[in-house]
Amino acid sequence: MNDLTRPSSLGEIGLMNYAPYLMNRIMGRYNTSLREEMVGLGLTTPKMRALAVLSVNDGLLIRELAIYAIVDPSTLSRALDQLGEGGLIRREADAADSRATRVFITDAGRVVFETLWPRMAEAHARIFKGIPEDERRAFVGTLQKMLTNIRKHEI
Repeated sequence: MNDLTRPSSLGEIGLMNYAPYLMNRIMGRYNTSLREEMVGLGLTTPKMRALAVLSVNDGLLIRELAIYAIVDPSTLSRALDQLGEGGLIRREADAADSRATRVFITDAGRVVFETLWPRMAEAHARIFKGIPEDERRAFVGTLQKMLTNIRKHEI
């Protein structure tokens, strides 16, 4: 076994060299930076993620939305109920499978998301502050490869 595949203890690796820890810290800070504005808009992180995904990929099946939004299906179900009650999304039976449901963002949902988007863009820019464009592209490319390595779904 070479050094890259040799199991190490977390103590040997160190928290600040352990990628999952660093990714969780970054996402925790990112979500916290948005929390105040999200609360003001009546959003939680699962609701925000659903609206964000639907703003790009509208009309997804609920199971697809759960994967893209990185939200447990039962949590997503509650979030979608609340978004629907607020008029921010609508659900429709899938034309090919009446047992399946597709989710669409409404105009009101788009307005709420577009209100939050500048804050999301600022938080994204802050994450990459001082990092040259070529390093950013390489980092995102590495993240995409990592996702491919661990994903369970084709999306």
